[in-house]
Amino acid sequence: MFRHLTAAAVVAVLATAGRADEKAFSDAEFVKKAGSSGVKEVMMGKLGTTMGQSDAVKKFSETIVADHTKANTELMAAAKAAGLSVPDAPSPEDQKELDMMKGHKGADFDRHFAEHMVKGHEKSVALFTTASKEARDPNLKAFATKTLPSLQQHLEMAKRLQVGDK
Repeated sequence: MFRHLTAAAVVAVLATAGRADEKAFSDAEFVKKAGSSGVKEVMMGKLGTTMGQSDAVKKFSETIVADHTKANTELMAAAKAAGLSVPDAPSPEDQKELDMMKGHKGADFDRHFAEHMVKGHEKSVALFTTASKEARDPNLKAFATKTLPSLQQHLEMAKRLQVGDK
C-alpha cells in the first residue's frame, strides 16, 4: 500500500504524526486549568499554614495563599473580559491531591507538601509560559506574562523547601 511513497513523503507523515496527539493551545482550556490550579493552590496553602510543622512551610504557605488569591482575582477579570468563566473549585484530580495531603502529619506533611508544590508549580510554569506566548486574548496573554515570574519564584521556593533549605 505504501510502496509508492517517496522518502520525503514518509518523513513528512512521520513528522506530523506526533503532533496529532498534541492539543492546540486554547484560551478556554488555559482559563480552566489556571483557575482550577489557582483554587487548589490557595486551599493547599491554607493546609500548609495550619498543618505545616516547620516555620519555612508555614511562611511559604502564607505567601502562596496571598499570591494565588490575588492571581485568581486577576484571572477572573481577564477571563470575564474574554467572555470566559473561571472554575471556582479544584479539578477532581486536584481535589484528590488535597484530600491526600490531609492524611499527612508533622514532618511527613512538610515533605509531601514541598513535593506537591514543586510538581504543581512545574505544571503551572509550563502552562503560563505557553499562555504568555500563545494566548489569543490580549488580557489573558498579559495576565499569563505578568503572573509567570511569581510562579517561577514559587517553584524555586518550593524546591528549597524540598531540600530542607530553611
